[in-house]
Amino acid sequence: MMKRVIVIFGLLLMMIGAVQAQLSPVPTTDASTIFDQTYIRSPQLGITFVSSAQAPQDDTRYRNALSLGAGRNRWPLYWPTVEPQQGQFNWADYDRLVSDDMRFRMQSLAVLLGRPGFAQDGDSITGLNEPIFADGSDFPEPGKALNPNNPWATFVYAAVDRYRPGGVLARELGWPAGIGIKTWEMWNEPDLEQFWHAGVRAYARLLKVGYLAAKQADPTATVIFGGLLYSTDSNWLARVLDIYIDDPNVEANNWYMDAVAVHNYSYPWRSGWLTLVARETFDAYDIDKPIWVTESGVSVWDDYPGPVWAATDEDARFKRATQQQQAWFIIQSTAYAWYEGASVVFFHQLYDDCGDQAAGTNFAPHTGELCLNGDTCAGDAYGLFRNPIDAACYSQHPQPNTPRPAATAFRLLADIFGRESFQPEDIVRSNDVTRITFSRPGELIHVIWNHRLESNAAVFPASGSTALLYTLDGDNRPIRPDSEGDFRVNLAAAQEDAYPQREARDPSAIGGPPIIIVEAAEGELLPPTPTLAPTPTDTPSPSSPLNPTPGPLIPADGDTEPPVTFMSPLPETSLPSFQVNWGANDDSPIERYLIWVQVDGGEWKPWLETHETSGVYSGQSGSYYAFAAWALDAAGNWSGNLELTPQVTTRVE
Repeated sequence: MMKRVIVIFGLLLMMIGAVQAQLSPVPTTDASTIFDQTYIRSPQLGITFVSSAQAPQDDTRYRNALSLGAGRNRWPLYWPTVEPQQGQFNWADYDRLVSDDMRFRMQSLAVLLGRPGFAQDGDSITGLNEPIFADGSDFPEPGKALNPNNPWATFVYAAVDRYRPGGVLARELGWPAGIGIKTWEMWNEPDLEQFWHAGVRAYARLLKVGYLAAKQADPTATVIFGGLLYSTDSNWLARVLDIYIDDPNVEANNWYMDAVAVHNYSYPWRSGWLTLVARETFDAYDIDKPIWVTESGVSVWDDYPGPVWAATDEDARFKRATQQQQAWFIIQSTAYAWYEGASVVFFHQLYDDCGDQAAGTNFAPHTGELCLNGDTCAGDAYGLFRNPIDAACYSQHPQPNTPRPAATAFRLLADIFGRESFQPEDIVRSNDVTRITFSRPGELIHVIWNHRLESNAAVFPASGSTALLYTLDGDNRPIRPDSEGDFRVNLAAAQEDAYPQREARDPSAIGGPPIIIVEAAEGELLPPTPTLAPTPTDTPSPSSPLNPTPGPLIPADGDTEPPVTFMSPLPETSLPSFQVNWGANDDSPIERYLIWVQVDGGEWKPWLETHETSGVYSGQSGSYYAFAAWALDAAGNWSGNLELTPQVTTRVE
């Protein structure tokens, strides 16, 4: 698609003046630091531009990305920046960036691209067709030197050798084994002329040279075919494979790629479709490789710097969404991609930054009155977070540096999917409802949404007898099948949008608000509420203490002491979705926890009954939340705090 592509790699020049920071070794784990294990760091989920070499160092950006559960940071490594003159390398800004990624334990996906002046040969790269190795061959062997007459090969080798685990920077800073960049993407959107003009055959050569040079520097590196946009009918992956098929060394060298990347914007279904296209292309050549979605997202129109006046202007809304639809997109797009076999999904991007515009583009929020004489009066709002007041562009949001609803959606995905491996099981579209099912040991996970522009309901047979329902508005609760053995859940309507190239059956590109249901693959996920909950079942409050009196679940074995619960401290302010952690000390195993929540000093309400020791709570901006934990041990003893004194509190910013 002809999206706001300049932002993806051309406009990080928006950030003025990179700040040099002192590099330091990666610290060891310390519970008192930001490197504690409360961060999920999902290997299946990443965010583009958490940081970059062209942006000032900002630890807040990392903490925000980690708070959402992201495990990966994707950014460009521009060849002209590090080697402006042939053989003269300046790595300082990238040393700082890589050091920050490692310091925050984020896996880097570095995209190698760009042509310095000395390497420009028409639309291609000088010396690209020269032999890769100094012996005049393209045949890799351990210890072989690179051919200095192939500048792309020498650049790729230098970058990978510097930043690989055990590489130049790792040795300089004394990093432990395994710390460094392990994944490299060869160019960005080569099937879009804006990024690559030289055609498919030249890109096939670029990929081959880059692959062999990278592997010469680090045989364990993962090299990815540059993210394909598929903005035309041309299947570049198939065309490159056709070029390679006659190469006698292609199979010995893994078809010169370890994975392929695809990009998709605005239409969630297309993320799955492009993943399927890549998979079927590999199948046609009897190849099996991972597929990554290294960019996905949608820009919003109903929030600054987007065209907030565009409710009745379809042209201004073209391929944009509301803030709520952006959140829905994240879950739907990712579910489609994972179902079709995508290994990793990246969302574009953490902040709005400068979008397509140059650094310094700025204006106050307005309702269209600044759109005169062709002046820039709106920009791209892809960000999970709104820009801060010191941003290089769009710095005048009335709620700077705050998360959009999309941040909650990303965190929900990370919390449910990011901790354990899972497998796609089924996709069903019936009655204008899509249900995509994944499995992991003992559980089924259903991601469900409505396509109609009116309310609807999802009805499907239950495998087990209990489930947990998760929503983006925080209505998270246990549910049970009805008397016929079906789950029945109401679904809100989808909203109209301005994406014209959608499937005929879809009244809008983005479906309605999704829900996620986690159910037991068979039997019980959670015991029935009457078994778990203390009696009486009246909603408690500090002024009406309860007296839990359930019978023991197993023989008491002499344990008559109640568990003592504790909760991990919460920050003074939190994002709308935040993690709550709890536990208990006891002589017997803890059978279950009952977690209570109090909103703005109101009545206490039960939130979760679970054997888990953490959960993600979704709150509302400006509200104050208090939590308390009860525990039931295996001997049937309930913990104290029956009057529900708050154990931890936080306010959603």
